[in-house]
Amino acid sequence: MDDGSCPFEFNFDPATFKVGDTVSYRVPAQFQDFPFVGVLLEVHEDYVIVSSNPKDPSESMRATRESRPTVTEV
Repeated sequence: MDDGSCPFEFNFDPATFKVGDTVSYRVPAQFQDFPFVGVLLEVHEDYVIVSSNPKDPSESMRATRESRPTVTEV
């Protein structure tokens, strides 16, 4: 990692989202535009379920289905 590269490979294409994809998501109500890393647990037509800890479903959040999903409620 000394070369400054990102250790994650993100999917930024909401048309191809699938369960298990790594995404960059936001929680603007609490953290403005700060990016978080999450894994998609569910993919629906107009929203996704994302988690920063996919091994603990209680930490899942509903987010918009867009290139960088937005969580509106935590």
